[in-house]
Formats: sequence, structure tokens, C-alpha cells
Amino acid sequence: MGLFDRLSTVLRSNLNDLISSAENPEKMLNQIIIDMRSQLAKAKQHVAGAIADEKRLHDQVQGEFKQAQEWEQRAMLAVQGQQDDLAKQALIRFNEHSQHAQQLEQTWQAHRAETEKLKNSLRDLNDKIEEAKRKKNLLMARQKRAQAHQRIQETMSGMSESSAYEAFSRMEEKIADNERRLIA
Repeated sequence: MGLFDRLSTVLRSNLNDLISSAENPEKMLNQIIIDMRSQLAKAKQHVAGAIADEKRLHDQVQGEFKQAQEWEQRAMLAVQGQQDDLAKQALIRFNEHSQHAQQLEQTWQAHRAETEKLKNSLRDLNDKIEEAKRKKNLLMARQKRAQAHQRIQETMSGMSESSAYEAFSRMEEKIADNERRLIA
């Protein structure tokens, strides 16, 4: 292994160790939830835009059907007034608006189905965020328990039985010395 490879390995291992020791699980989990909420806000904006587009498209469909009805009525009035040229023109316009309305309605139906899918996805994302919050609380409780256990282990390892017993024996010897001096 070359010098640079070894140096690279040492640097990477030290950086990884530094990053691992700097990671605070509670802060990391909080940041993840903040990021998820940000994604939710963006998703809500997209869904709101899709709903607005759907409403606009629906209004266009209704407008085209209304125009078609108006041209149909004009055609009937022209026929009743024996104005065949006007009736023919009105029927052409009626057909144009009817066809356009049907095309728009198909587009609107497809858009409406997509909007419903987006709404469901938004609900799912919201549910996932709520689940993440609950899991975060559980994970933090587990983390605190593990930290407490580690502190207890460190305290116990610092108090070896022999050193505590030796200190106790020294105190016993000291008291015995004091008692002998008092008697003498």
C-alpha cells in the first residue's frame, strides 16, 4: 500500500470518526422531521395548484356546454324564422362547441383522477410524518436509556472492587491507629 493510500485511509477514518462523534441523534431526528415538513408544504402547494387547474378546466367545460346550448337555441330560432343560412351557421357553431366541450371533459376527468391521486399521496405523506414524530419520541427514549446505561457502566468500571476495598481497609487501619494512640 502506497504512502498516499495509507494517508488517505487515515484521513477518511479520522473524518468518519469525527462526524460520528458529532452526530446528535435528537438533533438529527428533529432535522429529518423538519425536512419532511418542508416536503409536505411543497406537496401541499402542488396539490393546491392541481386543484385550481382542475376547477379552471371544469369551468371551461361548463362554459363550452353552455355555448353549445346557446348555439342550439339560435339554430332552432333560425329554423322557426325560416332563416336557413343562419340556422346552418348556428348548427356549425353548436357542433364546434359540443366537440370542444367533450374533449375538455375527457381532459378534465383525467386531471380530476390525477388530482385525487395527489390528494391521497399528500395524506400518506402527512401520515408518515406523524408516524416519524411518534417513532422519534420512542427512539429518543431508547437513546436516553442507552446513555444512562453507559454512564452507569462507566461509573461502575471506575469503581473497581479492589480499590474500594483497599480504601475501606486503609480507613479501618487509620481508625485502629487512632485507637492505639488513645490507649497509649
